[in-house]
Formats: sequence, C-alpha cells, structure tokens
Amino acid sequence: MFFVDTLETEGLGNRSYLAGGAETAVVVDPPRDVERVVAAAAGRGVRIAHVVETHVHNDYVTGGVELARLTGAHYLVPAAARVSFERVPVADGDTVTVDSGLGLRALATPGHTPHHTSYVLVEDGREVAAFTGGSLLIGTVGRPDLVEPRLTRQLAHAQHASAHRLAGELPDDVRVLPTHGFGSFCSSSQAEGDASTIGTERATNDALTQDADTFVARLLAGLEDIPAYYAHMGPVNAGGPPPVDLTPPRTADAEEIAERLAAGEWVVDLRSRTAFSQGHVAGTYNFEADGKLATYLAWLIPWGKPVTLLAESAAQLADAQRELVRVGIERPAAAATGEPSHWVRAGESLRSFPRADFAALREARERGEDVVVLDVRRDSERAGGHVRGSVHIPVHELRGRTGEVPDGTVWVHCAGGMRAAIAASLLDAEGRDVVAVDDGFDAAGDAGLTVAPTS
Repeated sequence: MFFVDTLETEGLGNRSYLAGGAETAVVVDPPRDVERVVAAAAGRGVRIAHVVETHVHNDYVTGGVELARLTGAHYLVPAAARVSFERVPVADGDTVTVDSGLGLRALATPGHTPHHTSYVLVEDGREVAAFTGGSLLIGTVGRPDLVEPRLTRQLAHAQHASAHRLAGELPDDVRVLPTHGFGSFCSSSQAEGDASTIGTERATNDALTQDADTFVARLLAGLEDIPAYYAHMGPVNAGGPPPVDLTPPRTADAEEIAERLAAGEWVVDLRSRTAFSQGHVAGTYNFEADGKLATYLAWLIPWGKPVTLLAESAAQLADAQRELVRVGIERPAAAATGEPSHWVRAGESLRSFPRADFAALREARERGEDVVVLDVRRDSERAGGHVRGSVHIPVHELRGRTGEVPDGTVWVHCAGGMRAAIAASLLDAEGRDVVAVDDGFDAAGDAGLTVAPTS
C-alpha cells in the first residue's frame, strides 16, 4: 500500500511531497530546509531513494541538491532544464521504481516553464496520483510569465495543452497533487480548495472547460505583478543551492543597531504589528513573523542588502531564519531578541504610531482632519472597489514612490492589516505621521465610507 505525505510551506503557499511504500520513497519538489523531509521519512521508516523536481523553481530555493547529497538518492531533473550540477536527466515517458509495485512515470507538461515535467505515481499498473508541480493546479494553472516575456503567450498555450494531456491520459479518480497554488504567486490565480482529482479538474478548471484562445486571453489578462525576488530564484536553483546555515546569528546591541541603520542597512522588527506600533526603534521596518514574512521581505528589500532581525524570542528568530533561507536570504547580518527598550541607545526614545479601524477613518474625515488615505493593495484588489479619494500605491512599489504620497497624516490600509503595517513602518521610518488601519476592507463600506468602483 502506498502513502503520500504533504509537507506544507505555508508562508510561500507551496507543497512538497513524500511518497512511497514499505521501504523506500520519493520526494517531489523538496523545500530548502531539508531536515523536515528527512524527519518525515524517518517517521515513516522509509529510505529516500529518489528526489525529483517538476521544474527549476522561480519562487523558492530548492533543497533538492542537498537532500540528494544527504540521503544518496538519485536526483531527477527534467532533461531540458539548464542546470550546472549533476543530476539524472528525465525525459517524457521515463519511469523509475519507487518501491515494490510502486513506480513513477514522467509526463512532459510544459507551460509554467518550457521544461516542466509532471510525475504520475503508479501502483501495480494503476495510476493513483499526479504530482503536477506548476502545471495543473487546483482550479487553476501555474502562471506562464516567469521565464521570459517573449515566451509568455507560447507558454500559456502550452499550459492549456498540458492540462488537456493530463486530463486525457489519466483516469478521473487520480489525485491532483500540485506544488503551487496555495497562496504562491506562481499560481495564475488563487487555487480553490485543498484537494482535487483529475475528474474534478476536468469539470471545473478553466484550462479544461475553455477553448485555448479564450483560456489564454483570460489567463494573460489576469496576471499580476511578479515578486521582485523571483528574478534571483531561477539562477540560484540552476546553479545548485548550497547547504543552509541556520545557526543563531551574532547578537547586536543598541549601538550596533543604530550604526547599521545609519549605514542604510535594513533592520527588520519581526514582532506583531500591534507590538511594533506601540514602540519600535526609529528607522526599523515591521514584517510580522506570523505573516508572509519571506514573500514580502524578499519582495521589498534590495537584493543582497544586509538585514538585521529583531525578535521577541529566540524561537521567533529561528523560525524567521528558516523562512528566509527558503527565498535565498541566507544569513542575517546580526540579530537581537527581547524588549525594544533594549534595542535603542540610552537617552533615545522609541517611536510609535496609532492603529485604527475604518470607522475611525470616517470620523477623522468628518472632523475635517488633514487625512491622506493610502491603499497598498494590489491592482486586482483595488479593481473590486476603493475608498473614494484614496491614493493607490501597492506595498511592493511604495519604497520607490513615497514622494507621491501627499502631505498630511497618512491612513494606510490593505485588505486585512498585515501589508498596511509594512507600509506604515516604511513611511514612519521616513518621518511621516501615519495611522495603520488594522481592519478588513469589507468593513469600509459598513463604516460609512464611500467605496467607489474602480474604472
């Protein structure tokens, strides 16, 4: 009897898989922090015999090279992928034995990348699951615009054809097990649901219910901005990522923190947005450890810029390090834990700013206060409606566009509060007066604000 275990990487919206039988197993699209995978295999009592990649990833650093080295597993990578490390090249139709009666068949599914390959798990001659990587996702497909702009339309058509190949060759009851689609920006749209089968996708997935031209036109029209750090992930993965170092970084005192800020380095406060707003070191940025830390910090920080992490505990710091290595932020320059009063030099004060809801924003407007409303949601979110009179700058563009924010107290909002907190900290670091709106956008209309359609 076979098993498939899912390893979630929630912060990045991805999944890896451990699948096998009584003695041996295969790992599909492993995460960077491979000890999670080793522990899962140990818990199952199986040996990892194969590690496979569906494609050279653009949204995270793979752990495949290191996992294969540690376990002695065969490392299978699509033959057409241009990589500079030793691997077993995989072509369409190739098969490997995973365990007694259990095999894996490669199925070329270009679209997300030109070389993308899915893997079909076969038990005693019967297809039981398909590891579809960034090809056929749950209710959607992987985006085709991450490789080369000139190839995007061609890859979108290939994505449609690959979805039809999967649906045409596999039975309805085969489980669909994608890597992307659970919050990852590699997905062309948000996945719907947590589990699926080929039959379900055949009936509901746009790639399988629309003709190619309609599908491609709608897919391309709906693509959003690409996180800036994606440009670095492919080259890192193609070169063969080095092992990670998760040992604690050197400890910085208040003087060093001040010096790093003065040097233009990034000092990132990992505490909750509530704690940060109540007191923080001037010039620091707030990226909550419990939010999408890796995605948004890697998206906003200039690539290669030294970063110092401030955390409330050693455990919070260690978790943040683990998340950041997944996107290629290898080592913090320094770190500090504890209370923010210990991070500021003697005689200097912590900064703070208020948090509020949309009802308070309405009241401030009614009092005639000099209010600037800044919407930091993505374009697609604003398209569904916006607070009348608001300025729109997506959070990932804000650092380069702060000069466009009008004078006055800036009430900054997003859809729920996390991105607003990031944006408020960026503006606060520049000395602006800010109010972080920590409220769901659906509450804006209920609070009496005019929510206008976006033309």
